[in-house]
Amino acid sequence: MGAWLHSVRQRPDRSEAAGRVTGVAEMTDGSTDPHTVMGSQEARAYWDTRHGAEDDLRSGGNIGMSEAGNRLIYALRVARLIEVTEYQSAPTAPLRVLDAGCGKGYFSRAMASFGHEVDGIDTSEGAIAECLRLAEERQSFAVSALADWCPPRLYDVVVCIDVLFHILDDQEWEASVRNLGALVRMGGRLILADHAGDQDRVWARHQKTRAASRYEALLADLGFGYLRFAPNGLPGADVGFHVAVRAA
Repeated sequence: MGAWLHSVRQRPDRSEAAGRVTGVAEMTDGSTDPHTVMGSQEARAYWDTRHGAEDDLRSGGNIGMSEAGNRLIYALRVARLIEVTEYQSAPTAPLRVLDAGCGKGYFSRAMASFGHEVDGIDTSEGAIAECLRLAEERQSFAVSALADWCPPRLYDVVVCIDVLFHILDDQEWEASVRNLGALVRMGGRLILADHAGDQDRVWARHQKTRAASRYEALLADLGFGYLRFAPNGLPGADVGFHVAVRAA
C-alpha cells in the first residue's frame, strides 16, 4: 500500500530521462466528497489489484511516475527512515522491526540490509507472495491487516509508511494505530507516515489524511512521547513521519 501525497514542481526543461522527478503525485484538490471514499473491502481489493498490475515501486508508490522516478523517492524515504531510527545498524544486536503495510517489501528489504530482523505484513496476498519470493535472511512476511497482527514478541521499531492515509474508515484507522502502538517495546519507536496539516482531509476516494493533532493525542493516550514530525524533504511535500517513543 501507499502513495505520496505531494506536488512536485513542474520543470518542463528537465525530464525523468535526465534523472529529474516531474509530474504531479496522486493527489486531488481535496474536494472529494468524504461520503464517496472506498469502503474497507473495496480499498483492499483496489490495492491487491494494483499490486498485481503495476511495477514493483509504482504499485505501492506514485502511480503517476515512472519506476525510475519512484526509485528516487523511495531512496529518499529510506534515508529519512535511517535518520528517524537514529542510524542504527548492528548485525550482532539487530533491531526487531515491523514494516506494517509493507506492500512488495521495498522498505523491509532495505531495513534488513542494515542488519535488522524485519517482519512485513500487508493485506494484499499478491504483494506478500512477491515479498516471500524475494525474501532473504532476517525477513519474514505474512498476510494481515494492521489492526489484527499479533506477533509472539514486541518490536524495537514499528514503521507504517504511506499506509494509514489509505485506511478510510476512522474506526479502522484508530484500531490500526492502537494495535501498532501495542506492539512496540518500552523505549521503542513508532514511526507513522501521514500529512503535516492539522485537519482531516479527503484527497481522493482512496486517500484520507488525519490531523497531526489527532496522532499526537492518540499516541499520548497509548503511552507514547511524541518526538517530532520528520518531513520527507521533497519540494511542496507535506508528508512525513510522526515519530514517537513508548514511555509507558
